[in-house]
Amino acid sequence: MKKTFALSLVLAASMGLAACGEKAADESANAADAMAAEAVEGAENAADAAMNAADAAGNAAEAAGNAADSAADAAGNAVDAAADAAKEAADAAK
Repeated sequence: MKKTFALSLVLAASMGLAACGEKAADESANAADAMAAEAVEGAENAADAAMNAADAAGNAAEAAGNAADSAADAAGNAVDAAADAAKEAADAAK
C-alpha cells in the first residue's frame, strides 16, 4: 500500500512538472512569434523608408532637369534678343 501511494505521488508530481514545462514552452513560442512579427514589421518599415528615399531622389533629379531646361531656354532667349538687338543696331547704322 505504501508503495502504491508513493508511486502515485511520484506520478502526480511528474505530471505536474510536465504540465508546467508545456506552459513555459507555449509562452516561449508566443514570445518568439511576437519577436518575429516585430522583425517583419521593422523590415517592412525599412523597405518603405528606402522606397520613399528613392522617390525623393527621383523628384530631386527631375527638378534639377527642369531647372536645367529652364536655364537653357533662358539662355536661348537671351541669345535671340542679343541677335535681334545687333541686327537692329546694324540696320540703324545703315
